[in-house]
Amino acid sequence: MATRIASNGSTPTSNVSTPSSTGSKSQFGGQNGDRRTVVVVFNPERDNIVHTVADVLGRSWRMARCFADVVEGEAAVVGIRGQDAKEDLNHHLTSHMVIVNTHCIDNGTPPDSGLSSGCTYEFLYTQKPFYRRDLARFLSIILGQSTFHEDVIRRERSYHLSTTFPDVRTGLSNLEILTVGADAVEFRVDLLKESRFDGSNSAVPSLKYVGEQIMVLRQSTELPIIFTIRCTNENGKFPMDDPNLNYEYLYRAIQWGVEYIDVELWLPEGIRSTLAEKKGNSKIISAFHDFSGNWKWPSPEAQRVFEQSVKYADIVKMIVMIQTMPENYQLEYFRSTIKATYPVPPLLAVNMGPMGRLSRALNTLLTPITHPLLPMIAAPGQVSMAEINETLHTIEQLPKRDIYAIGSSRSSPQAMFFEKCFNELGLPHHFACIERGPSVEGLVMQPKFGGAYLNPPLPTPQCSFIPSLTDAARAIGSIDTIIVRHEGGQHNLVGDNATWKGIRATLTRDFVPSAYQSRPALVLSNTEVEAAPAIFALRDLNIGTIYTVGFRAQGPLASGLEPFTTIDCVKKGEQPFVIISALPPDKSLLVSPLLRHYGAYGANGVTGRPASKNGGKVFIGMAHGSRKGDPIAVAANSGWRAYGTADVRAWTTVETFRLLVGQNVPFDFVSMASGRGLC
Repeated sequence: MATRIASNGSTPTSNVSTPSSTGSKSQFGGQNGDRRTVVVVFNPERDNIVHTVADVLGRSWRMARCFADVVEGEAAVVGIRGQDAKEDLNHHLTSHMVIVNTHCIDNGTPPDSGLSSGCTYEFLYTQKPFYRRDLARFLSIILGQSTFHEDVIRRERSYHLSTTFPDVRTGLSNLEILTVGADAVEFRVDLLKESRFDGSNSAVPSLKYVGEQIMVLRQSTELPIIFTIRCTNENGKFPMDDPNLNYEYLYRAIQWGVEYIDVELWLPEGIRSTLAEKKGNSKIISAFHDFSGNWKWPSPEAQRVFEQSVKYADIVKMIVMIQTMPENYQLEYFRSTIKATYPVPPLLAVNMGPMGRLSRALNTLLTPITHPLLPMIAAPGQVSMAEINETLHTIEQLPKRDIYAIGSSRSSPQAMFFEKCFNELGLPHHFACIERGPSVEGLVMQPKFGGAYLNPPLPTPQCSFIPSLTDAARAIGSIDTIIVRHEGGQHNLVGDNATWKGIRATLTRDFVPSAYQSRPALVLSNTEVEAAPAIFALRDLNIGTIYTVGFRAQGPLASGLEPFTTIDCVKKGEQPFVIISALPPDKSLLVSPLLRHYGAYGANGVTGRPASKNGGKVFIGMAHGSRKGDPIAVAANSGWRAYGTADVRAWTTVETFRLLVGQNVPFDFVSMASGRGLC
């Protein structure tokens, strides 16, 4: 059944609000984000969450009795007890604050409803275990420091997994495999089944149950979540008799920091408008469905639906049932006319039913996909990632390519990993490992060459046979990935560097990007070439002064670097917020004295910051192989949050696969493979 939309004849414009406090990107891609004071509301005996929030933000913290004590523009994180906050919420102006109600679910009680509705956001968590990366992701989203939406829409193709679990926890064991190829995960509220005491299921799952399910899902995947409530007339199970109930759940999803909320077009305009005004940094997918089988794409009705959707959408979604194959081509004509007329917001449009499968292959934005391991499909005609790729290959939109690992013979485990991903995704490509030699230049000129990653990286002066380099590759001075772009029938080679992205992703796993802004850093390396990806990653995070040990920089990244040449430099230098060691294994022990020195500096806690074994300092050790000593253990014992080469390599593999194949492999899947010798 279709929802008929009346047209007022006006030109559609987007009314989706953007928080005025969101900053712009720097030349290195960093974001200021929402700079209002963060106020953390906490339950009795849970004040440690205030310390942790401050640590993730890279800020100091303090406690206050009421909102009147919060100074506008204050940089410190302010903690207020829940009872004090509840009594004070309606008595003071709080527009200069981002108020986060935090609630630990371990004792089984729901959050206080007054605090849930009165605070700007709500963070649900478990204390044992505590998922710090979940908190970092939540804060990045609500403070406007996440680029999840920009990342999705700039990809040539993107997909979302349509989960159909009655309880998310039943699918966690397979989630790494289920999400291979997906760029987001759809969370279907209406399919959840919350058990009552008598063994029956609630007609509508409670907000408590839904919130905990979202928490569990977010703790288990780094992919953006699409919060969807599909109603009975839209092939779902949620009631339609009370639109305000939809609003209550959708708005709470915004408060939970969910990346996307799916807002059905049949909802009253007042509700859709209010959600757009209050969406913060979440994004709205305006959803329209027609199950009648009588829909016509080249029609005034299709145009009206799109124009009504645009008003409150970051993405417009139109899904209809069709009966014949030509209707897929009619959709493509409609898509092309919309794209030519309305560059934004982008259109996600597919046809349902057996005849609509082709449209799922031709759609390029967040195409819904299923998986054989899911309990059921979410919509008629839905297909898996592998089936879409097989269709694209059949219609010659995905030709078979040869993809290579060039260099180290250690690449054989990597080859097995790539082949496993190709099989899982139904990709036709062939993967092979070769040693570097004079034949490489001839190899990349082969008609079926589809790209390569290089280990070790190739210095840019030796890349004359690659006509184009990315800005990152030029600045870093080396390439580790050769991409093939097919544009206008041309076979264009591009040299890129994925390692810096892997380092940046590691740095922001447990901290928000702004935690690094203007903070000092220390980089150790034998050569500038080996240090360059780390320097570029730090600069992308708007780091402050970068001190160096073991090398002198002379390339494009040399400006602003300060070498440590004597012990006096170490004693007089600022305490680094982050240390990155690119030293080889036989010299990795040299970093340990520095870790102990700077770890002991402030070991009793910086002012306003509690002493912690994993305090606000970060260490990345990139040495691979047999090391002298264990700098990772030294770092952890000295109060650093420590990461090893396995973390960086896993994130780099995520970026490399995306560059070479154009599809996403989640970090957790790569990490699982890493345990079997990938890294």
